[in-house]
Amino acid sequence: MTHLWVRAEQRPNEERVGLTPEGAAALIAAGIRVTVEESHARAIPLDGYKDAGCEIAPENSWPDAPLDAIIFGLKELPEDGTPLPHRHIMFGHAYKGQHSGRKLLERFKAGGGTLYDLEYLVDEGGRRVAAFGYWAGYAGAAVTLKTWAAQQRGGICPPVGVYAGKDALNAELRDELDATGATRPRAIVIGALGRVGTGAADLCEAMGVAVTKWDMAETASGGPFPEILDHDLFLNCVFARPGTPVFVPREALTARRNLTAIGDVACDPDSDYNPVPVYDRATTWEAPALRVATDPVMDVMAIDNLPSMLPVESSEDYAAQLLPSLLTLTDLEKGVWGRARDEFNKHV
Repeated sequence: MTHLWVRAEQRPNEERVGLTPEGAAALIAAGIRVTVEESHARAIPLDGYKDAGCEIAPENSWPDAPLDAIIFGLKELPEDGTPLPHRHIMFGHAYKGQHSGRKLLERFKAGGGTLYDLEYLVDEGGRRVAAFGYWAGYAGAAVTLKTWAAQQRGGICPPVGVYAGKDALNAELRDELDATGATRPRAIVIGALGRVGTGAADLCEAMGVAVTKWDMAETASGGPFPEILDHDLFLNCVFARPGTPVFVPREALTARRNLTAIGDVACDPDSDYNPVPVYDRATTWEAPALRVATDPVMDVMAIDNLPSMLPVESSEDYAAQLLPSLLTLTDLEKGVWGRARDEFNKHV
């Protein structure tokens, strides 16, 4: 029997989950055994999983799970260097030149396990079957606007946290922007036609921020793109890959510009293809903005688990997208799982 083991997330500020109780019930009805770990942080309560018929395991007990179990989580595993003998479904961040990804692949190679990377679960046309993109863009734009508002106060963005829902986030942010007394900034979104860019643009428009929307047609020239510097905010919603243009080069730090706040929602600072090479590390919930220039000022927001600011909405949305693929776990040789395994084999 196929056995899916939903592990607890171990990263700080990570409350999302890729399977809802309703989805778990559907898997069990399809003949898939489901184990869900206890979690001190998961946004969706454990009782729903119990009622759905899931088996319950202690938090972070997945290393001792049966070797035939498929371990399902979202964010990174603890970086303890241990070999990984299981099959894992997760975001590995290991295939695009990320330097930390090499260590993860070495762990899989040492243990004989397999990574089914959630970013590489694609249909026959190459489109991802599930993504957190919309809520990443939405939350990323919100924190970037918070960064801009802090600049108007002469400071840097303070810590951010979890919201009960988007209405609570919007109300707080609107009050924060109004309190600056400044005219709303102008923003440019690159990748505006995708899920991430749509979320970013929706948040900006909800806040009364004028948005310039660019996508592949506007960036096909490969740059440079001086128009970006004419805006107050730049929201990068394009994931780094070979051939991605540089949108904000290092020379921009000392150039004449209106741009003071960058939201790198895609957040690939350690990739060789980083299109925003003015910074070199992700930011955190405790320190959301990294100051990369002071005259004139420029701050970069690059939090890599933005959707967890809205964990219930983002979990429900993502889980609904992913469930049809989880229902095909009984045959890992075909479809999205076969393609994800081939991608892993190519890189490992």
